Amino acid sequence: MISACATRKKLTMMGLLIAIGIVFGDIGTSPLYVMRTILRANPHYDTAYILGAVSCIIWTLTLQTTLKYVVVALRADNHGEGGVLALFTLIRKRGSRWLYILAMLGASTLIADGVITPAITVTSAIEGLHELSPGVPVVPIVLTIISAIFFIQRFGTGSIGSIFGPFMLAWFTMLGVLGIAGMTGFPLIIKAFNPYYAVNLLLTSPEWFLILGAVFLCTTGAEALYSDLGHCGRRNITVSWIFVKAMLIINYMGQGAYIIAHSENIHATTNPFYAIMPQWFLIPGIIMATAAAVIASQALISGCFTIFSEAVHLNFWPAMKFKYPSIDKGQIYIPRINNLLYVLCVITVLLFQTSAHMEAAYGLAITITMITTTLMLAVYLKQRFTPRPVVMLFLLAYTGIEALFLLANVSKFMHGGWFTLLLALVTGTTMYIWYRAWNIRQKYLKFKRLADYYDIISELKADETVPKYATNLVFIRQSDRDDMVEDKLIYSIINKQPKRADHYFLVHFTYDDAPDTLDYTCRELITGTLYAINIRVGFRVNPLMTLYLRQIVEDLIAHHNFDIRSSYPSLRRHNIAGDFHFIIIHRLYYASTVVSPADNIMLRLYGVISRFGINDEQALGLDTSNVTVETVPLVINNRYRQRITQRQSE
Repeated sequence: MISACATRKKLTMMGLLIAIGIVFGDIGTSPLYVMRTILRANPHYDTAYILGAVSCIIWTLTLQTTLKYVVVALRADNHGEGGVLALFTLIRKRGSRWLYILAMLGASTLIADGVITPAITVTSAIEGLHELSPGVPVVPIVLTIISAIFFIQRFGTGSIGSIFGPFMLAWFTMLGVLGIAGMTGFPLIIKAFNPYYAVNLLLTSPEWFLILGAVFLCTTGAEALYSDLGHCGRRNITVSWIFVKAMLIINYMGQGAYIIAHSENIHATTNPFYAIMPQWFLIPGIIMATAAAVIASQALISGCFTIFSEAVHLNFWPAMKFKYPSIDKGQIYIPRINNLLYVLCVITVLLFQTSAHMEAAYGLAITITMITTTLMLAVYLKQRFTPRPVVMLFLLAYTGIEALFLLANVSKFMHGGWFTLLLALVTGTTMYIWYRAWNIRQKYLKFKRLADYYDIISELKADETVPKYATNLVFIRQSDRDDMVEDKLIYSIINKQPKRADHYFLVHFTYDDAPDTLDYTCRELITGTLYAINIRVGFRVNPLMTLYLRQIVEDLIAHHNFDIRSSYPSLRRHNIAGDFHFIIIHRLYYASTVVSPADNIMLRLYGVISRFGINDEQALGLDTSNVTVETVPLVINNRYRQRITQRQSE
């Protein structure tokens, strides 16, 4: 389904349908719990309160979701890709050094709220069974559904993805129909379009911060909307949002009208979403709500896989094992992340038990994500030569709005918000440590001029007294310059068991800011002997070293620049290809007085975190049967080297 989406970024009916299916799952299930949360924010359900609350929802969806994300953010695309990390890669080259902090903060808080989203959406849907039988055990059913959601990730969603669009179209249509039916009880609910009622409620109600915290839940899916830009394209998302927004607003108005018309029967445990349903439609409605919750959860889980994939390539996270369960582009599965998210979702359900308790934890973290997106969007607008007054107006308006939402959501901290902030803190701290330590390690790399060793390498190749190590020897180098190479690599070739080979390949990987870049350059440094290869991969491309090198060699053969046949006469006569052997130099850090105490701590923590990732050969997609890993110290401490003296024999 994703690949189909990628090929339909032009405005088409199919593109619109697919956008409805995969982009709006999170925000499309918010009617399940938003109005119920608003009821709990104030015990007085009078007409003014409900009109003001619905008005707040309408204008939040207009100013926050529509104007900021659909109109502005969707234009800030990195070669068609969106999301907080894609935005970071777009602006980092000409932005300030502190931007990586914003990117980490935004990504970690988005992941944290992504953990609680499947729990709250599925729980809210299943709790509809209480309308039929109050004693239904919700938690076991929710855990069963969540277990199934995470289990099917390993198989991919390409086979079932095709039904997402038609189903979500039916879902949003159902929201609109139910909303219209609910509005018949109080048609004057249309007055909620007047922002006066929203402003008046917030200015006069002592519980304004609780109300804002509840209202904010209607726009929590906006960040996911932006992250899905690369799946369907801006035009399809923009046009389909018109329909989605209309259905959402109608449903919210219908729920509000029902509350006003039946105020005497409304209590804190009432869920207006199910209350507006006819009794005969409850079971189909619950089934559809559950299916919509599953789709929304699937979208959030896939989004988390994408974020972690981007984080790995930006050196924000240790290397992970990626799998591609289907041929569809964008279908990423990360086993360890899937298992981690599953455990955290189960903990969330067991910890909070009900959606009402989950609502108290929901929204605080994502508010921080939205603030970071606003700040980075301001940088983007400035870089695109947007007039300074416009940039300042955008920055002040949305930091002000989101600061109010943050203030409102702070009240949730003791009631569950601490949970998502704790998840964000652990994730963000891990990102920071990994990135800082990676840069520290780069600082201690030492490089030498490769040209100084041309003669030695050529003579080593011709020296038959040295046993041949491999026909084709491949090193992964750290330097992005063809004329420079790290000293440990030269040491490995010449000093550490001299490695004679017919061809030496020095390969360097560069992660490009464009998401789908995949190209290479190849320079022949010593004719027929030494090659410097630079491979550029986008931050959403999984490096597959063996595959890429095979394709590069095929290109060299096609241009008659390379003879792949073995140099052994007996094998060469039969056109047997020579072997390829890979050398990975792994730099270990040992406590040293050379580094500062702060760097020492970062490097030690780096070593701890690296245990949760995969090794270099797995990260590069190498066949481990022809890989040698050489371990060398990262820092050699020569400062306090003592001189041993010879003792005279007695």
